[in-house]
Amino acid sequence: QVQLVESRGGLVQAGGSLRLSCAASGSIFRINAMGWYRQAPGKQRELVARITNSGSTNYPDSVKGRFTISRDNAKNTVYLQMNSLKPEDTAVYYCNADYGMGDYWGQGTQVTVSS
Repeated sequence: QVQLVESRGGLVQAGGSLRLSCAASGSIFRINAMGWYRQAPGKQRELVARITNSGSTNYPDSVKGRFTISRDNAKNTVYLQMNSLKPEDTAVYYCNADYGMGDYWGQGTQVTVSS
């Protein structure tokens, strides 16, 4: 089992920045990659950023150049730095740990961007 604990999101004005963190514990040796997903009301959950154990990252076009995912292996923590936030970034953000045969999810944290 892997436990994922996310930091609290928050309310930020458009153009502002916010950083989320996700601390992993438990059987972390099983994890191949970690990432962040988000789900806005009435929409499907979508990938925001992903980082593999080798450090490779990928982002959808909607956040590329604005969001950055990073990891601190010593702390078993993944970060999501979000800059130039837009109202359409408003969603519940979920931390994800991919262990190949399945996923673990955090509890989700609300990010609201006001215009």
